[in-house]
Amino acid sequence: MIEIPAEPADPEKLPPILQGFKAVAPLVTDINLSIDDQYLYVSCWGTGEFIQYDVSDPFKPKKVSSIRLGGIVSRTAHPSKPGQMLNGGPQMVEISRDGKRIYFTNGLYTPWDDQFYPDGVRGWMAKVNVRPEGGMDLDQRFFLESDGMRTHQVRLEGGDASSDSYCYA
Repeated sequence: MIEIPAEPADPEKLPPILQGFKAVAPLVTDINLSIDDQYLYVSCWGTGEFIQYDVSDPFKPKKVSSIRLGGIVSRTAHPSKPGQMLNGGPQMVEISRDGKRIYFTNGLYTPWDDQFYPDGVRGWMAKVNVRPEGGMDLDQRFFLESDGMRTHQVRLEGGDASSDSYCYA
């Protein structure tokens, strides 16, 4: 079983919808399984955490690695722009078919974006490099901003590691 707890937070730093809870929920918005069934990836749009679990034994999942980008309270910056606090968080995920690259965007849906990020969501997309032995690193050179547009989902040419990749010839 996998549990991802809420993170305590100062209510003054929370949007009105979460102030009474005094915490940021992970708000899991996407989960993806690598094509070899070894890794499960979980995007926590609320906390800004993106987690890699080893699920080669599905009854004993192990957290292998995590990165942070954005988040309701943390607003973690991308390494390419360390002074720029980000809103939104890892959301829609696309894993390359070879399992070496992962791309994610930060926009969910306008009604949710507006409630959890009342100052607005500036669209961005990031890339994660997966290490062959397990673990992952945020690609410091790949950070795409889409000023004025919210990003939701990208599609990799030829498909990704999800079932939609089998629809391509």
